[in-house]
Amino acid sequence: QVQPVESGGGLVQAGDSLRLTCAASGGTFSSMTVAWFRQAPGKERELVAAISMSNGGTSYSSSVKGRFTISRDNAKNMVNLQMNSLKPEDTAIYTCAAKHLMAYEYTNWGQGTQVTVSS
Repeated sequence: QVQPVESGGGLVQAGDSLRLTCAASGGTFSSMTVAWFRQAPGKERELVAAISMSNGGTSYSSSVKGRFTISRDNAKNMVNLQMNSLKPEDTAIYTCAAKHLMAYEYTNWGQGTQVTVSS
């Protein structure tokens, strides 16, 4: 079963950029939808962005639209999340997840990576 593995988190200042990468381990993301979720302390988990690995269709939460870009690299079996103009409120644990195209819920979850944006 494919296991998402995240990398690229860290500590940055407000206005900076950061790129997160989600790699597929033990399988492939083909024919799946891959998404980035985030959860800040005391807040509910939020779906930040998602991409279809088959047709490249994307969706974003209103809180990040225009600042974040999700992209796929089918050859490398990876999904990237480019985060620009970061704000302190973007501070959270970012987790990559995947689901088969017709599935309702995300079934394959990574361990998460911390993103901290200082003001």
